[in-house]
Amino acid sequence: MRLLLTAPLLMGLALPGYAAAPVEGVTFGHRDWMLACDNTRTCRAAGYQADENGGDPVSILLTRAGGPGQPVQAELMLGQYDDNTSTQRLSLQINGASLGPMTFDAAEGTATFSAKQLAALLASLARNSRIELIGDDGARWTVSDKGASAVLLKMDAFQGRLGTPGALMRKGTLAESSVPPALPVPVVQLGKPVATRPADEALAASPALRAALAAMTSADDCEALGPSGSLSPDGEPEALTVQRLSADKLLVSLSCWRAAYNTGDGYWVINDRAPYQPRLVTTAAVGDDVRTIQEAHKGRGLGDCWYSTTWGWTGTQFVRTADSSTGLCRLVAAGGAWEMPTLVTEVQE
Repeated sequence: MRLLLTAPLLMGLALPGYAAAPVEGVTFGHRDWMLACDNTRTCRAAGYQADENGGDPVSILLTRAGGPGQPVQAELMLGQYDDNTSTQRLSLQINGASLGPMTFDAAEGTATFSAKQLAALLASLARNSRIELIGDDGARWTVSDKGASAVLLKMDAFQGRLGTPGALMRKGTLAESSVPPALPVPVVQLGKPVATRPADEALAASPALRAALAAMTSADDCEALGPSGSLSPDGEPEALTVQRLSADKLLVSLSCWRAAYNTGDGYWVINDRAPYQPRLVTTAAVGDDVRTIQEAHKGRGLGDCWYSTTWGWTGTQFVRTADSSTGLCRLVAAGGAWEMPTLVTEVQE
């Protein structure tokens, strides 16, 4: 059993074990803040240093589960690209007022907030504020407030908190019990694995199969199915890979495109004999283990922000099982600072 957290969203998809009406996750960004809310109504908001002249990289992540009376959890990460080992203690300062030392892990460059600090932080994000982290070695980091109020208002709206005492941006007197409950993580049951047969592998050389794929796939989406049929200088066509999914369905894949710092493989479900009737899953994957297909792409060449999607084979079709990003591209950490999903599922094998 695996819990996958990885972004297009769950849209009216009925998954086994999920009786409640599905909720579509959302992403929203404004200035130096970003929001990602998933299909269980959990929301995550991340704020960073200002995009221009913002100083050293830093990020705060606010996480709040759906449902009445849910608290906000907060954590902080200092930029991981530079050596911050000289900072052994870290304090929070808002609008020039010290709020005391944070619980700081110097080795990891991460910190958590006390209840008092968190209350002050949330209050400051509703207005123009200067939020600073000060190291015992004199180092300073500044988290931008620009965009925070818009992002937190969107969070309140998604979770149905507007007008309630628990709202972050627009409090009111509506009963806290009016806030919609959190939703359970949907369950996706993968189909049973099936061994690939020699005849399946031989199908990879079929001109008829390649023609069927090309007929239903734009060359803009899969360059390797275009007139040249190749991504290589030598002009050799990209090879097809064929794997069995079920008694009558096969999974076909090939390298579709290459860019400066990302690549994309195409995946189709086909009948195991003509007419093949290919159904496209994606042309942006990076790998598979037959029953799951992975997409993972850098937001830019530095690799400080990523976007990922996972697909799972249910025995009859591939469905999205995870969508996520790592937040804004702000040089906080290699691979991204946070996991900010818009779709989560529990995948059972």
